Formats: sequence, C-alpha cells, structure tokens
Amino acid sequence: MSLGAKYHLHKKRKYSISEGRPNSDINVTPLVDVVLVLLLVFMVTAPMMSRGIDVALPVADQPQIEPQERVAVSINAKEQVFVNDRPVNILLLEDQLRGMMEGKTSKVVYLRADEGLRYGKVIQVVDRIKKAGVEQIGFVYVLPQERAAP
Repeated sequence: MSLGAKYHLHKKRKYSISEGRPNSDINVTPLVDVVLVLLLVFMVTAPMMSRGIDVALPVADQPQIEPQERVAVSINAKEQVFVNDRPVNILLLEDQLRGMMEGKTSKVVYLRADEGLRYGKVIQVVDRIKKAGVEQIGFVYVLPQERAAP
C-alpha cells in the first residue's frame, strides 16, 4: 500500500458518514419556517377573534347641560393681552384668571397667539396662566385650508 492511498483512506473516513449508520442530525430549518408561519398566522388572526358586545343604548330625555363658559386668552401682534376679548394688563392676568377659575370643575384656558409674536412673550403668558391654577392650556390654531378661505 502506498503512502498516497493511506492518506486518501484516512481523509475519506474523517469527512464521510460511516457506512450502514443513519444520519442522526436533525435539519431544523423547515421546522423553524413552519413555526414562524404559524406565529404570523396567529398574530394576524388573534385581534379578529375578540369581538365587542352589541348593545342598543337607550335615548335619554334629559335636557342638554350648558357647557361652562370658555376662558380664552389672546395675544395680538402688538403684544396686547386679552381675556375673553377684554384687554388686561399682563401683570394682572394671573389674578384675573385665578378669580375666574374659582368654582369651576374643569380649569381650562384656550390661548390664541399671533404667529408673528416672539416666543418669549408667549411663554411669559403661559407661565402666568399656569401660576393662576389653570390645569390645561389649549392652543388655538387654524388649519391651512381654513386660512385660505375668505
């Protein structure tokens, strides 16, 4: 037996499966594919399985409760402050709002500010509104299509 044949035989045994014995390695790639597809199917169908309860709601015969008077603070381009269309000195804004908020259950103020104002002026007014005990400030704005309308 030559040296080349011995090397070839050894190499063959090292990398080949021995004859007569089955391969015991499991190919998990198809299993992973199936599990991922099932996971995707369940993720898509699960939200559709929960269905709301159909209820016919009764109609109440009670009169409409009038909404509370809205408080609006406006700042025009000349940096003048108004509360519900009445001019107010910015130094007195906090006291006036505090008086208006007494006895109200929802303490909301709507702020309307000219777009050309300095940022600092708007923040100064917001700060005074918050110091007056207002819980929420709503910023009033217009949509682009509303601005284009005459």
